[in-house]
Amino acid sequence: MTLAPNTLLNQRYRILSVLGQGGMGAVYHASDENLNVSVAVKENQFLSDEYSRQFQVEANILASLRHPNLPRVSDYFVVPGQGQYLIMEFIEGEDLRQRIERRGALPVQEAVMICVAICDGISYLHGRTPPIIHRDIKPGNIKITPEGQVILVDFGLAKFYNEGQATITGARAMTPGYSPSEQYGTAPTDERSDIYSLGATLYAALTATIPEDALARATRKAKLTPVRQLAPRIDRRLASCIEKAMAVEADDRYQTIEDFRAALIDAATLEDQPPGSIIVTPPPVDSNPSAPILRSDLLSPISPPTSRRRRRRIFWKRYGVMMGIMGLLVVMAGMLIFNPGLVMAWLSAPTPTLSPLIQTTTPTTASTPVPNHTPTRTPTATLTPTEVRTPVPLGGGTGLLAFVSNRANGYQIWMMTVDGSDQTQITNLPDGACQPVWSPDGTKLAFISPCSGRQTQYPNARIYVLNVAAGVIDPLPVPINAAGDYDPAWSPDGTKIAFTSLRDELKPAIFLFDLVSEKLTRLTEPGQIERQPAWSADGEKIAYVREVGLYQIWLMDADGSNPERFTISGTLNDIYPAWARDGSYIIFSQYPNNESVPIYLRGLRMDDKNTQGREYYIPAKPESGVGYVMRADFSPDGTWLAFESWPGGKNYDIYLMTASGANATRLTTDEAIDISPVWQP
Repeated sequence: MTLAPNTLLNQRYRILSVLGQGGMGAVYHASDENLNVSVAVKENQFLSDEYSRQFQVEANILASLRHPNLPRVSDYFVVPGQGQYLIMEFIEGEDLRQRIERRGALPVQEAVMICVAICDGISYLHGRTPPIIHRDIKPGNIKITPEGQVILVDFGLAKFYNEGQATITGARAMTPGYSPSEQYGTAPTDERSDIYSLGATLYAALTATIPEDALARATRKAKLTPVRQLAPRIDRRLASCIEKAMAVEADDRYQTIEDFRAALIDAATLEDQPPGSIIVTPPPVDSNPSAPILRSDLLSPISPPTSRRRRRRIFWKRYGVMMGIMGLLVVMAGMLIFNPGLVMAWLSAPTPTLSPLIQTTTPTTASTPVPNHTPTRTPTATLTPTEVRTPVPLGGGTGLLAFVSNRANGYQIWMMTVDGSDQTQITNLPDGACQPVWSPDGTKLAFISPCSGRQTQYPNARIYVLNVAAGVIDPLPVPINAAGDYDPAWSPDGTKIAFTSLRDELKPAIFLFDLVSEKLTRLTEPGQIERQPAWSADGEKIAYVREVGLYQIWLMDADGSNPERFTISGTLNDIYPAWARDGSYIIFSQYPNNESVPIYLRGLRMDDKNTQGREYYIPAKPESGVGYVMRADFSPDGTWLAFESWPGGKNYDIYLMTASGANATRLTTDEAIDISPVWQP
C-alpha cells in the first residue's frame, strides 16, 4: 500500500509526495526530521528472497559510493510485513530526458560536457574492487541539479563485476536503444556495456533521436543511423567517437571509460577539467521533477517552448511483431522488478496529441510619440511587467519575441510571448518602424525608421534605440546621414552596433559604431555592395551578404579584416545569415533569381565554408510543409528558430520550429503582414 503524505516512516522520515509508483513499491519525496533535509525514499514491498536480495545489493552499492557525480545513500532498513526502504540523497532539477524533450537536440559542447561528467562517475565505479557496472545509463537516469551539477542515478540494475560471470543477482533488464546486445543475454556484461549506453545517451542528446536497438542491430534487423545524417552540425571526429562507443561487438568499442572520455574531449575540443568539477546550464526554476518518457523514435516533433507546459510522450519503435512483443515483455518484467516507478510513469503518461493552433490575443494599440531626428528623448508606451508570462525554459530569456506588423498604422514593432499570446504594439511612428534587434541584455531594441515594408535598401532611414522598460526612444548618435542607415546588429558584448549604410558612394556598405567612444568605422571595402551584418556569438566574426552577381554570404573579423567567402551556391542567392550559438554553422535563406519560386532555409558548417554543394536544407526535406522561410532567428539557447513564412504564397506570419526544422508552429494569424521575428535574450 502506498504511503500517504505526512506518514512518519521509521520515526524519522516524513513522506511529502509520491515521485513514482509501481506494483513493487514506490519512490517518495520525504523530509528527514532529524537532519531537516529533503531525501528520496525508495520502497520495495515485494519481499521474496530474490527481490529482497537485489534491493539490498543496490543499497550496498550506493552506501559504498563517494563521488560528486553519484548520489549518496544515508540509511537502509526493513519494516516487518511492510517493505524494505532505502534512504538516499534527494536530487532536485531535471533529468537529461526532460532536457531533450524541452529543448530538442542539445548544443554540442553542453551535451559532451554532460557525458564527460558521467564518464567521471563511471570511471569511479569501474575503478572499485570489484568493479561496479551500472547497466542502466540513459537520459532518464542522468540528473542536472539547479546548480548545474550532473549526477548519475538509479542503481537498480547495477552489479559487481566478476570476470567470467554473466550476472550474480539474476537481474536482467534492458532499455531499448540504450542497452548493448550483451545485456539481452548474448554475452556477459562488463565495463564496456556502460560505454555503449553512454554513447547511445550522447547520440540521443545530440540528435534528439533514440538510436536503433542493439539487439536488432546484432541480428541485422536494423542499422544504426549515422550521427551526421541526423545532425550534420556534428563534427566528423565526434560522430566517429560516438559510433565507436556504440559498436555492436564489445571488442570494437573503447575498452575503458577513460579512453572514451579522452576521445570525447579531444573531438569536441574541450578543455579538460578535474573529475567532479563540471557544471552545465542549470534547468529552469520551475522544471518538473517528474520526467516524461522520451519517444523511442524521433523525439521531434516536440511541443514548442511555452510557459508552464508539461509534456509526456510515448512511442516504442518496432522492429517486427515478434521482436517487439518479446522485447517489450522482457523490458516490462525487468522494470517491474527493479524500477517500478519508471514503469508506472510510463503507463500513466497521457497519449500525445498534436498541439492545437495557437490563437492570438486581441492586440492592444500603444500610443507612442514620434521620435524626431534630434537626440531629444521622446516617451513611448511601456510594456506592463505583470503581463509578461512565466519565463520560458530556454537557457536564457523571458520568452518574448519582437516582430514587425502592418496591422495598425503602417509597419510598426510589436511584441508577443513565444506561444503567440499577448501581442502588443510598442511603436506608433508616422513613418513606420522595422528591423528590430535586441541588445544582448534584453533591455533595448534597435530599429530603423522610416520604414514602409521590407526593402533591399532603406534611403533616409535612421537607427533608433528603444529602452523597452523605460519607454524612451533615442536616435543612435552616429553622424546624421540623409542617405540611409539600416540592418542594425548588436555586438554580443553590447558595446557596438554594426549596420548597413548608404553614406559612402550610395552603395550599401557595412559600418561599425562604438557606443562607448562614439567612433564610426567602415568595415567593408569601397566599391563592393555589402549588407545584413550578423555577429558570431563570441563577437570575433561578422557574417554579411556581398553581391557578386548573386548574393552570397561572406565572413570577416570584427574589425573588418580578413574577408573571406563563406557560401558558393552556384546560381542561387543567399541572404539573412544567422549564426548557430556554438558558432559551428550559419543558417541563411536561399532563392534563385526567379523570386517567384520558394525561398528555403539552408545551413552550412564552418568546416565546409567556401565549398560548393555542402549546404543542407532545414528541415531536411523542403516538402515537409514548413513552407518558405525568411529571416530566421535562433532562440537564446540555440535550439529553436523563429521565422517568417507565407505558405501558399500569401499571409506572411511568424512561426517557430526546432533548429533542425521540426515541429513548425504558427504564432500569428492576423491577415496583416507579420515579419522579422527576433528573440529577447
